[in-house]
Amino acid sequence: MATHSREVADPKSCAVLGPEDQESRSAASQKGLYIQMFSIHGLVRSENMELGRDADTGGQVQYVIELGRALSQNPLVRRVELLTRMIQDKTCSRDYSRAVETVNDRFSIVRIPCGGKQYLRKETLWPHLDRFVENTKKYIQDQGQTPDLVHGHYADAGFVAKALARAFDIPFVFTGHSLGRAKKERLLAQGADPDQLNRQLRIDHRIEIEEQVCKAADLVVASTRQEASVQYGAYENKPRKIQVISPGIDVSRFAPFYREKRENGLQTEAAMLARATLTEELNRFFQEPEKPMILMLCRPDKRKNISGLIKAFGKSPDLQAMANIAVFAGIRKDIADKEEGARKVLTRMLLLMDKYNLYGKMAIPKKHDFDNEVPELYRIAAERQGVFVNPALTEPFGLTLLEASATGLPVVATRDGGPRDILENCKSGLLVDPSDTRAIADAIKAVIVDSDQWKTFCKNGIFNTRRYYTWEHHAQTYTDAVAALAGRVSDETAGRVSMVPAGAESSPGSIQAPESSVDPARVMPFLARGQDAGKSPGRFC
Repeated sequence: MATHSREVADPKSCAVLGPEDQESRSAASQKGLYIQMFSIHGLVRSENMELGRDADTGGQVQYVIELGRALSQNPLVRRVELLTRMIQDKTCSRDYSRAVETVNDRFSIVRIPCGGKQYLRKETLWPHLDRFVENTKKYIQDQGQTPDLVHGHYADAGFVAKALARAFDIPFVFTGHSLGRAKKERLLAQGADPDQLNRQLRIDHRIEIEEQVCKAADLVVASTRQEASVQYGAYENKPRKIQVISPGIDVSRFAPFYREKRENGLQTEAAMLARATLTEELNRFFQEPEKPMILMLCRPDKRKNISGLIKAFGKSPDLQAMANIAVFAGIRKDIADKEEGARKVLTRMLLLMDKYNLYGKMAIPKKHDFDNEVPELYRIAAERQGVFVNPALTEPFGLTLLEASATGLPVVATRDGGPRDILENCKSGLLVDPSDTRAIADAIKAVIVDSDQWKTFCKNGIFNTRRYYTWEHHAQTYTDAVAALAGRVSDETAGRVSMVPAGAESSPGSIQAPESSVDPARVMPFLARGQDAGKSPGRFC
């Protein structure tokens, strides 16, 4: 590994701002933080997100949109922009060609052209990032206002944000989402060829950029303690400051499954249509749709370990007798048209379904709508006394575990990475070795068979997601941290900021959680009795 000299922003040699611009920025900063975030690859829009369409359009897209919305509601924030790549490709929606997409009065998505008009995989974007930087500089100068800080998401955006922080002499925040060293180590352990990894993924170039970014960043935001201590700890250039700030979820969207039973008129027409559509689609696959449902929701990526879950189900006659399984593996029209990695995963899924003769027991729908159908999907699984499973071989965080838990659906999750923190806080399910199919099957059976355990996991998930994982809490912790970087910290804010050096292990007690927003008086009647008189009372919470 080559060594790098520490980059220091020298206003005389690299700053773009003149004295008037500096004064303007100082005056504007008194009105609240102006935050510029960058998430360059994938298909980014605020509504009808195409999550699972490809490997580049997944949880990171959802994260940055939700983060932008939450920050825009924080009183310390004046303006939030999310900068991404402009795409003018006939195979993609025209939404991605709009120069500016207004999300609300304080949050907008800005699309910067670079690398032509076609949609490109993230691994092919590296040669075009210098142009993205130059076009962004021009955008900032044309606006007449400089952000108080820049925040890069993933290595490509880290490269861009680092260059802009240097150019404008402003703080630089970085979130990796996933890191190249951990990915390379995992792929080599699976027998991958190093030369092929560099040809296809440019993995060593990515790691080199991450080394530079870690060295330059004023703050690194990690999602879990394991990510902060182990994954970033593997880099030669340890981040100067790193803070664990767990992502949040919109708990109003992922309301408990029983709520519509209790509050007349709560469901929107879109939600009711989504429920009816999903129920019809699932019942089309299942011979006995009333059985508990094992649910998996992910993009078709090898590391998500779809085949591991199907093998666990296929090898267990007991599990097949007591439950159905539904795998929502991204969005597809024709498997033959998918990129090679996704095509292999989806083909393997179909072959395993046939090998274990899971017809009538396994559903494999071709699409799902994130905005309306996904929350209803969790609630349907909870009503059927089921379980959500995330058996990923590696899982940086595990946002779907929070979504499922918030609706009252118990979970079985990989013991790798983020799920450890989530289940330590939420206590809404079980951890398993994702390489052990028998252990996966046994954990699922343990949750489904034991009605008291199911009820406990259900209750814990509903309460604890609202205690530890709201976007409001995330946004407040984040804003406190970046306000400190920008040099505007009140006494109250200073008391909340808690930075930890890279490699330090923060304790669970360091999480400052707000009080639960769930009213026990509303929940407990459902824990004491069944969902209705015709259902088994021990199974519903």
